[in-house]
Amino acid sequence: MQSIIVERPYQFVPPHRGNLAPSLIQAVRLVDHYLNRFEGITSFEVRGAELLRASIDRGDGIVLAPNHCRYADPVAMGWVARAAKTHVFAMASWHLFNQSWLQSLAIRLCGGFSVYREGLDRQSLDTAIEILVNARRPLVVFPEGTVFRSNDILQPLLDGVAFLARSAAKRRAKRDGGQVVIHPVAIKYVFHGDLEKTLHPVLSKLEARFQIGSPYAHDKLVPRIERLNKVMLAIKEVDHLGQAQSGPIELRKQRLMEHLLTQLEEQWSIVPSEHKVIPRIKALRIKLVPELLKAEKASPRRDLIWDALYRAYSVQQIASYPSSYLDVPTETRMLETVERIEEDVYDRSTIHRPLHAILSVGEAMRVSDSKPTRHEPDPIIAQLTTALERMLEQLSTASPIYTGA
Repeated sequence: MQSIIVERPYQFVPPHRGNLAPSLIQAVRLVDHYLNRFEGITSFEVRGAELLRASIDRGDGIVLAPNHCRYADPVAMGWVARAAKTHVFAMASWHLFNQSWLQSLAIRLCGGFSVYREGLDRQSLDTAIEILVNARRPLVVFPEGTVFRSNDILQPLLDGVAFLARSAAKRRAKRDGGQVVIHPVAIKYVFHGDLEKTLHPVLSKLEARFQIGSPYAHDKLVPRIERLNKVMLAIKEVDHLGQAQSGPIELRKQRLMEHLLTQLEEQWSIVPSEHKVIPRIKALRIKLVPELLKAEKASPRRDLIWDALYRAYSVQQIASYPSSYLDVPTETRMLETVERIEEDVYDRSTIHRPLHAILSVGEAMRVSDSKPTRHEPDPIIAQLTTALERMLEQLSTASPIYTGA
């Protein structure tokens, strides 16, 4: 389980608002060096930067809303900022500010500020709305809420981006008649290396870990990856249900996730407000983390809470394996599936290079300050979802279909 839960009281981390530091970061190409060394991204292209520049020149309050398929995404948005000749602010999960003082400083200097995902963070929300109202820089918000290593599939968007944009639009309209817009940003990564040489050692390591390496080591890549996917699901079933289940993979996944979520919600007296997986996980963490902070060290209560957090994390892991993803076995899909398996086993994945990043900025969506109709889909979320899905579908052809042995 990755260190995404910080076991101490939350303190808001504000953004650095000066222009000198981000200008120097861009001048020395720190973004490029970082992404090359730590993410294997050796080249990039930005499309549609002129659309963002036009919104900046109009004086709009701007939300940049990218998909989130790699940990590289927030840093890669620096390329969009460079192409549009601007700096940005960005909301970043608080746990990222607690991993090292250097990382915390770097995030702040690039315009990042904290948001507490395990509770209502009024200070962060107010900061985000103020940024949009003043319109000095665009604000980057990842509407999926977390990283999913499935570049071609958009996960259900959380409603936070709509709340921020609508609240800011209302204030701007009252103050000076200005507008707030959302630019969808589709991020696509394409692998330009030798896929077989890259994946074979990782697959062999994972197969040895689960003692399924022989006689499969010389099979084609796709069957080897799909076999590991099945092993990962069976392990989760044994862990949480006592034994591996039978039946179609998708049905088994849905049953296991629903079993865990329902069990946790009943145990902690939570009535789910919707059926989507990620909002239900978020509701559990909002309940559990404050309880964790109150629990005594080395107490049964604390162990109980950590067990619940582990099970919620397991649900998120299961949800990160989209069914039929390898029915269209592009090189990108195969690479990120192996990375996801490796990360779930070892909490980190091998850096594979060379990767090429494509960042495509979409047309501005003007935000209305009108409240959405109750019990109806939020029109902002619906429009943003449609735009991002269309853009990602267009970019999906950038990665070739794997045809090797």
